[in-house]
Amino acid sequence: MEQYLNKITFADCMEVLKKLPDKSIELVLTDPPYGRKIIKRGRMGGDGIAAAKEYGSETWDDESPEQIYFDEIFRVSKNQIIFGANYFIEKINKNSPCWLIWDKDNSGDFADAELAWTSFNTPVRIYRWRWNGMLQQDMKNKEKRIHPTQKPVKLFEKIILDYYKRESNGIVADFYGGSGTLAIACYNLGIPFICTEKNEKYYNNAVKRFDFEKSQIKLFAPATLESVYLQQNLFSV
Repeated sequence: MEQYLNKITFADCMEVLKKLPDKSIELVLTDPPYGRKIIKRGRMGGDGIAAAKEYGSETWDDESPEQIYFDEIFRVSKNQIIFGANYFIEKINKNSPCWLIWDKDNSGDFADAELAWTSFNTPVRIYRWRWNGMLQQDMKNKEKRIHPTQKPVKLFEKIILDYYKRESNGIVADFYGGSGTLAIACYNLGIPFICTEKNEKYYNNAVKRFDFEKSQIKLFAPATLESVYLQQNLFSV
């Protein structure tokens, strides 16, 4: 476990998963490929103000993960939050009363919201965080987008605050690390994590992004993050 902790690892997720003991991960928060083939267009976003960003044609979104991936994350983790599960729910094959809805305050041709399946026995919850081309919820701390399906750091932070049992001191994991959002969110919150990415381009960019974020002075301690969001009215849940 130690070789993967608190860093972004360049590795195939299946190779890492096979090495992890049963229920050794407290929470998997992940955003795997949806299998929609949207990256073949080579461009994502666009809000009517700025042009869509060019990412280049990719094939990693051609198919969602194989069944064995989901079997493995259920084996190694106690709880799971899986974005895009509405595209491959047959592979999860478990009902849930608690889906998360991320309202992106979007416009144009792309979805107004994204869904995440969870293993929690709690009500459906909506997270509202603008992520519309060049327009973001927190424009004073605008995030540079390095990945076509990148999630906002503050979105992941808020989800972790809501669903992670801090007293467990357990590990949070994302085996499709992409832009490194999970790594940054956990670092900011002082929570141990595992993050893997097998695409070398995205791995290198995610490590640079993570290292940059670590170098910044943090104005707020992790314990006060939730109150800061509420005070600034950044989130509407």
